[in-house]
Amino acid sequence: MISAPNAFAMSVSSQAKKPTIVLVHGAFADATSFQALIQLLQEKHYPVIAVQNTLTSLDADIATTKRLIDAQTGPVVVVGHSYGGAVITGAAAGNPNVKALVYIAAFAPDANEPVAALQGNYSPPPLATALVPDAAGFLYVDTAKFRDVVAPDLPVSLTRIAAVTQKPVINSVFGASTPQAAWRTIPSWYMVASEDHAINPNLERFYAKRMHAHTTEVKSSHVMYISHPVDVARVIDEAAKAAGRRRSREQLDVRRRESPRSSDPYSLPCERKSLMKRVVICLVPAWRD
Repeated sequence: MISAPNAFAMSVSSQAKKPTIVLVHGAFADATSFQALIQLLQEKHYPVIAVQNTLTSLDADIATTKRLIDAQTGPVVVVGHSYGGAVITGAAAGNPNVKALVYIAAFAPDANEPVAALQGNYSPPPLATALVPDAAGFLYVDTAKFRDVVAPDLPVSLTRIAAVTQKPVINSVFGASTPQAAWRTIPSWYMVASEDHAINPNLERFYAKRMHAHTTEVKSSHVMYISHPVDVARVIDEAAKAAGRRRSREQLDVRRRESPRSSDPYSLPCERKSLMKRVVICLVPAWRD
């Protein structure tokens, strides 16, 4: 029997010809923040599914995301924002159906590298002084500073709501790591937010360069997928199309390897002959013994 979550996940991709887009949110947010981006992708006829992570541990979020990725049928493009980049780095590793990764102003740690290990190599972003811990070790963004450090390019009416509905993240995720880095083996795209106040843009540029990613830079705040959803949808579409072309080549290579070869010259396809030979060979079977 198929479980309800798996049945839902499979229904998204089972009838899809295009890759399924899996969206993974970051800290202080949940999957509903992808609303504008989801609409644009669906208008392009992509099947889309967004993960709801608990933000209680990196391992738990990787497991949840991996479960949803594994439930898809056919090719998948996995997209991660902010801390979600660390999640997809672990969750997509080793899955042959994942054809592309897209990082949006995201952490992109290497194998066994703590999520925030490289932040000390760059000047701290404004977010660093706006985080408030609670008694259980979860981090919030100071509501009075939320707009300035997370989304200064969004309307005040939206950021007021986002500030008081933010989803806290356990502080320990930033010191956690994953044993594999999916971007080491999967083609990757990276979107740098040049006006990011949550992750230093130079760190984002470093990640993009280290993974040899197809890189796009947008003059945007940290929440690029909300303030510039058209730009983000365009890059995801580019990654998906590139994945589709690569999959077509792979399928062609498989067919070539599996097609039988014969020493009988009469059995070779006519289109592989020169024009003169084709005329002769294609006529021969009608009268040869």
